[in-house]
Amino acid sequence: MGDEGPGMSEYTSPLLSRHGAVAASGPDAGVAWHYGDPVAEQRALARGGAVVDQSHLAIVRVAGPDRLSWLHSITSQDVQALSPRTSTELLVLSPHGHVEHAAGVVDDGEATWLVTERDHAAPLVAWLERMKFMMRVEIADVSDEYAAVGEPVAAEGAEGEPVTWWDTWPRVAAGGTRYGPPEREHPGADRPWRLVLVPRARLADAIAEREAAGWRLAGTWATEALRVEACRPRLALEVDHRTIPHELDWLRTAVHLHKGCYRGQETVARVHNLGRPPRRIALLHLDGSQHVVPDAGAEVRQGGPDGRVVGTMTSVARHHELGPVGLAVLKRSVPEDAELAVMGTVGSGADARELTVAATQEVVVPGDGVSADRPEARGPVMRGLSPRGGDAPQSLL
Repeated sequence: MGDEGPGMSEYTSPLLSRHGAVAASGPDAGVAWHYGDPVAEQRALARGGAVVDQSHLAIVRVAGPDRLSWLHSITSQDVQALSPRTSTELLVLSPHGHVEHAAGVVDDGEATWLVTERDHAAPLVAWLERMKFMMRVEIADVSDEYAAVGEPVAAEGAEGEPVTWWDTWPRVAAGGTRYGPPEREHPGADRPWRLVLVPRARLADAIAEREAAGWRLAGTWATEALRVEACRPRLALEVDHRTIPHELDWLRTAVHLHKGCYRGQETVARVHNLGRPPRRIALLHLDGSQHVVPDAGAEVRQGGPDGRVVGTMTSVARHHELGPVGLAVLKRSVPEDAELAVMGTVGSGADARELTVAATQEVVVPGDGVSADRPEARGPVMRGLSPRGGDAPQSLL
């Protein structure tokens, strides 16, 4: 199974043979959740001294002289003049503006590399192939040939280094905007992270080189805890069939508001200029007194376990300082100080029992649903879109 490409559900990283390794599950299946001491691993990663096997992620390579102008025309990001070794992020949206795909993007001067979730690679490649028409582009899923190594470094790949994608979250990229706090006030401001793409045959060697330099090998328990703390959305977890990028504050890094037309652009512009996203992402601090936490997908209720359902837990993690935390997508109308309860289960089958966990929210996208640089309304607007900022029309969402 270890010889299968990461597009296969049974992929197993060679690093899982390490002593103490415990396999991850869900979208991280195939790599280690931790290697025996998740708290120490997370602390090492937080202080910049750990390396993480991310070989379960998918890598798509787009070559050809038209690659950048073509990707520019069909996705949410301005990549037409993307310089070599400059990282960005793009979204593929539906005609109604819902998020279908997301990918980290970096160009090496000869090809553009897209890093995405394993289960999204084949659909993304298929969609790109359908959009080729007469463009001079060549698309290939190269996940069998290359693997990602994660490291806590806030820098682009340098000349002579492997292709590297730097996650600049929560910095607001050129042409983007924010719904959440300014960069320096954002909980993710101090989370350095990048993915170095190495030949898959050299994965173990690349990890060993960093261990020889004094870094500790960490698992996805650590990466997910720091990602959740940073309120960094993830395609495999925070996105459902209704998600528009505004709800997750994804206009920071993945959307250019002033580029030309692309599929879904009308919704992006109308919600930003005139409407409000119907939902908002929030960081939830969970009561850890029961020593168990709900799984992703659990209902979030307002006013306690008998209250109305107002959202869904999308990610859950145990942070080495904050304790149990998670990301949730809530109705925008939920008060920012509302009493919340997360409803889950413990066990399975006949042994399953209901679990209720109290939660408080740390606001990421405020309830007013207005971006930091929303333009002033000028005169009458379309019916259903209040100049003061009404809800996004359901016909668009």
